Amino acid sequence: MFGFLKTKATVIVAPVNGKVVALEEVNDEVFSQKLAGEGIAIIPNDELFRAPIRGKLTRIFPTNHAFVIRSGSGFDLLVHIGLDTVKLQGEGFERVIEEGTMVEAGDAIMRVDLPCLQKYGIDCTTPIVITDTKKIKTIEKRAGTVRSGDTIMEVF
Repeated sequence: MFGFLKTKATVIVAPVNGKVVALEEVNDEVFSQKLAGEGIAIIPNDELFRAPIRGKLTRIFPTNHAFVIRSGSGFDLLVHIGLDTVKLQGEGFERVIEEGTMVEAGDAIMRVDLPCLQKYGIDCTTPIVITDTKKIKTIEKRAGTVRSGDTIMEVF
């Protein structure tokens, strides 16, 4: 009835198949205490990581373990693949596209050798966080098992 009063949401989709977990459950204080931003995490069961939103791929970390996309709404979304993965110095990570590329939700960004990460005892939990929430009024989060492309958050 009052649909005209609703603010249009920015939809964030799962960048990988897996199980959604609350950010507070992530075994890393930077993420669990939301020092890096607000969001969720996924325990992946697939090796292809995709863009969770449409925007500009503004940064791929030199070790390929994380990337940032600036949304059309102006916020930055960080996808940090695994915990303590920086210590692998890029082993097990393969870029599919380069920094500076405009991406659509679902575009492939990184291929990850999950067995390689697990061989080193890496927790593959992947936080997906909005790093600057000043422009954000509300974030609605989803739970459960997801496939790449399923809605995991709506940002208002």
